[in-house]
Amino acid sequence: MKARSRSSNADSRLSVRKTKAEKDPNKPKRPPSAFFVFMEQFRKDYKEKHPNVKQVSVIGKAGGDKWKSMSDADKAPFVAKAEKLKAEYTKKIDAYNNKQAGGPATSGDSDKSKSEVNDEDEGSVRTSVRT
Repeated sequence: MKARSRSSNADSRLSVRKTKAEKDPNKPKRPPSAFFVFMEQFRKDYKEKHPNVKQVSVIGKAGGDKWKSMSDADKAPFVAKAEKLKAEYTKKIDAYNNKQAGGPATSGDSDKSKSEVNDEDEGSVRTSVRT
């Protein structure tokens, strides 16, 4: 009889499903890594040299092998482009998050924190004296 109670508890736990949050179609997509930036170019070149190869796995494996064999100097242009895309993404996602929060369109610190920083820059020191 204990086995039945355990299985019914397990069934009740299985029947509870969490719903996924819907994805916002306006949210910016994440930028590709340096490897995926490289693969965009590699796929084009590989298809020109080998027009009969249609298998994605063959192209992917060849691209992975080529990436592993490349030196850091060879990878540098792809890394630089990926960093540039990431910087653009961070600007877009900040604007998106501010828009979602209903905040200002520009990113930055709040006015309070700016005034505190400005007070420190001016050299004024505030002290409180209790009597």
